[in-house]
Order: sequence, then structure tokens, then C-alpha cells
Amino acid sequence: MEKPWLAHYEEGVPAEVEIPDYPVTQNLINAAEKYPNNTALIFGNVVEPLGDALMDAKMNYRRLLDLSYRFAAALQQLGVKKGDRVAIYLPNCPQFVIAYYATLMAGGIVVPCNPQYVAREMKHQLNDSGAETIITLSLMYPLIKQIRAETPLKQVIVTNIKEYFPGLLKFLFTLAVEKKEGHYQDISGDANTYWFQDVLAGAPARPSPVEIDVEDTAVLMYTGGTTGLSKGAQLTHRNVQANAVQTRAWLPHLVEGKEIILTSLPLFHSYGMTTCMNLGILTGSALLLIVDPRVLTHILKSINKHHPTLYPGVPALYVSLINHPDISKYDISSIKACISGAAPLPVEVQQKFQELTGGRLVEGYGLSEASPVTHANPIYGENRVGTIGLPFPSTEAKIVDTETGRQELPPGEIGELVVRGPQVMKGYWQMPTETANALRDGWLYTGDIARMDEDGYFQIVDRKKDMILGAGGFNIYPREVEEALYQHPKVKECAVVGVQVSLEKGERVKAFIVLKEGETATEEEIIEFCRRNLAPYKVPKFVEFRDELPKTMVGKILRRVLAEEEKKKLAEQQQ
Repeated sequence: MEKPWLAHYEEGVPAEVEIPDYPVTQNLINAAEKYPNNTALIFGNVVEPLGDALMDAKMNYRRLLDLSYRFAAALQQLGVKKGDRVAIYLPNCPQFVIAYYATLMAGGIVVPCNPQYVAREMKHQLNDSGAETIITLSLMYPLIKQIRAETPLKQVIVTNIKEYFPGLLKFLFTLAVEKKEGHYQDISGDANTYWFQDVLAGAPARPSPVEIDVEDTAVLMYTGGTTGLSKGAQLTHRNVQANAVQTRAWLPHLVEGKEIILTSLPLFHSYGMTTCMNLGILTGSALLLIVDPRVLTHILKSINKHHPTLYPGVPALYVSLINHPDISKYDISSIKACISGAAPLPVEVQQKFQELTGGRLVEGYGLSEASPVTHANPIYGENRVGTIGLPFPSTEAKIVDTETGRQELPPGEIGELVVRGPQVMKGYWQMPTETANALRDGWLYTGDIARMDEDGYFQIVDRKKDMILGAGGFNIYPREVEEALYQHPKVKECAVVGVQVSLEKGERVKAFIVLKEGETATEEEIIEFCRRNLAPYKVPKFVEFRDELPKTMVGKILRRVLAEEEKKKLAEQQQ
């Protein structure tokens, strides 16, 4: 097929990448051999008892590899065999990185779990994956204890967030925080439940060798939970390795062994797994781990102290930072490059962030089924605002009709985005029908409505499922309305959904808005602004102001939750 986008790759970015024929764990072994004393992880926290000081500790590559080897051996001692699923229920901390690589070294399959999951969601993921082993934070252990009998879990490994804190911070945490906030847990009477450090201490230094093929499943990345029961995308060693190598190729100015990656994206999410952890390990970079990205002072103090150079993120994080009242007090000029994903990047946010940092912030695109990145704007090349950029090296993309999915559409026409490449999953876990719907003739059907221009730049119009059928049968794409709202000087965040007014009148546009601090606005003011910037049928009929919008832990605004709230209201009114 024709690839018009190749002519617009920035200098140094190859059309194709060579994917190493070895498991992703080899990247850690290579980094430890090449950069044994380089910092691999920086971890700590902001400490209020010390006047809001930032305290953190560092772990080099030699130690990270040794701990990963030893924990892999510990898992084998507990009976983990090739193909067994191991759930990791942790926030960003050294234990996550250790458990991830150790599970793969032992031949297991990683099942990352969202720390914000409630009992119902955790039960589904554990039962669906068949995970018999879980590594969990002590703070979340009560939930696991509550649901354990209703899952396949045979053993639970518990770790305290403080275990890799620096000495003084660990002491202060034990003294002032541990019991008060629920981190202290007594597991002594619980069968087959172990402390992380105890299983490490009792394990051999190296695991027994396991033969791993690059087509073996490495990760079950659960996705789609906001629209129903989540599905486990089977990402192979080749898939996750390919996407790390592709991301590396997209950053030709990256200096191996020298970069620091601000890791506020959660590692349980495919975006954080690839663009922070796997890319970082592949290139011998340091991961600056942020436990909770909602604590903006931790992020700002970490940037100010450690001078990270790369900052993969999501629009919500960039929005929060540029609107922070104390942003001018921190030096954030070390940031050279950021790829924003998971949600549309408003133009105003992009411009303001680049002004503050002097670095480049570009929009990209991906989905868990593709490990996840498939597109991005060139970092220093031609960045076309409002687009997701160009397909990654070794990646093909096209637009097809939404009715049959078989007819390829010419540039400029709107249809469904489909992609093909080495990062695309091998299928959903134990879901053959869903796999057949998503993967057709090697192409992944994304469910996103998009267009491609003559030069191969792609623009997401909206989610297929989020499209609003307006009055007169017009299709309304929420993203377009949101882009207009973000131009309003008082709007900090917004989300647009279709609400059913009645069966006869169909859907109407409703905007949910979070105003910038200190600002006030009326519904009429917002609607009048939209009238000046949108076609009449796209103008919101309703506006609701909120203090915050529902989001995933990654920071992606959940339109679906807002739409469900509106449906519930309508149902109650009709009773």
C-alpha cells in the first residue's frame, strides 16, 4: 500500500524498525551489562513533616536486575510456571518494575491491575485471567482478602509502599502515616500470604531457565472496562518489544544512558508500560516514578530537582500543570519532548506547555490492543496541530467505511481507522468472537472515526460509540465541540455527550465544564460562545458546571460515565 506519511518523517526516523528476536526481559539484562551503575529508578515522595520537602532514593541497573532475578526465582518457588498468570496490583513503585520483569523471567504472563479497581472489577479480572498469584500493596490487601475466596488466587504477596523509600522517609512514614492511612496490615494468620521482602530473602539469586518464544503472551492488558466487562488483550513479547523499539526510533535525538523519563503515567496502563518503563529500560534511562499523578506538587518538585528530559503524559496532566498557581516557582525547562496520548490534546494546552518548558509537546495515538502506540506527530519535524500525526515505523494505517469495514476511503473522507503492525495484539484472551471482530485480515479495527489527509497525517474525529446523532440526522462528534469549548478563556476542562431528551426528539448535545480557578460563567455565556464558533446543530443545548470530571487513573475523561448518569436521570424522570 502507499505510505504518503513516510515523506514527512523527521530526519533520523526510519521507515521500518528491526525488532530483536528475544524476550522483552533481555532489555533489562542488556541495560545492566552496559550501564550497571546508571540510575534505573528514582523513588520517593513529598514529605509534609519536613516542610513539604522532596525525599527520594535511587536504584541502579545492577540492583534492579539482581532483584528481578531473585523475585523470578521466588515466584518459581511458589509454583509459578510458564504461561501462569500473575496479577500485579500496585501503583508506580520499584516493586511494580521488579514484579513485571520477574514474572516474565519466570515464564509467567503479567496481568496489570488498576489500583483504583473496586471488588467487582478485581474479581472479574482475576477470574477471567485465571491468575493464581497476585502482588498487592498492603493498602489494597483488605480488598484482596475480601474477594479471595471468589477467585482462583492461591497465593498473595504483599508489599508496603515504604519498602524502597530512603531511610529517613521510611522512618517518618512509619511514624506518622502507615497506620493512619491503612498501610499497616497484619497478614500473620492468613494462609499462603507472604511479605514481598520475605519471599525475596528466601529465594535463590537466579531463577531456573525458562525457554520463552517471542510469540508467547507477555501481558494480558485489560481494556474496554468503561463500556462493559473489560477484555484481556494478549500482548506478546514481540508486541511489547516492537512498540518500545518503535517509540525509540521516533525519538532520534534520545541519548541512550542519559535520559530521565518522568513516569507519572501508571505502569499498569499500556501507555505507561511502553513509553515509560519498557522504553526506559530499553535505552538505559532513569525512571522518575510518581506514585500518584494527582499530587501535582510531587510532580513539580520532582521535575525541579531531577530535571527529567522526557515526559509522556495525557492532556489532563498537562492541563493541571499549566494551571497550577505556583508553576512559576519551579524550573521545568529540562523537558525536551512529550508525547500526549489517551485523549485529544487541546491546542491551547499544547501551546502553553511548550511556552513554559521550551520543549516539544506533540499529540500521538494508540490503544491497548496495539501495545499501545500507532501514531504520533514528529517531535521536531512538522507538527500538524489537531492531528495524531503519522503512523509509526513499521506501521500501516488506512480509513475504511463504517458500514462494512472493507472499502478503503480516499484522503479527506471520514471513516473507521484500521491499523496493522508488529505491535498489534494476537487477540483477546478467551474471546474468539470479539477477536474476530477486532482483527480482520491482519488489520486491527480501532473503533475510532478518523480521516487522513493527502500527506498521511491522521485526525481522530471521535469514538465510533461516542458519536451523537443530532436533530435532522446530523452526526455530531464530541471532540469537535470540546475543541471549541477549550478556546473559551475560562474553561479548564470539558466533556461533551449526547443526552436523550425524548424518544421523539433524539439526542441533544450537553457540555460538562470545569472552570479555571477563580472564574465564574453562566450557561448562556457558554452557549453563546459556541454559537459563534460552531454550526447551529453542534451547539450544546445544555451546560452543567462541575468541580471535576470523572477520569481513569491515567487521566482520561470518562464521557461514558457522564452519558450513563444522564440516562439514569431520564429513566427516573419517566417513572
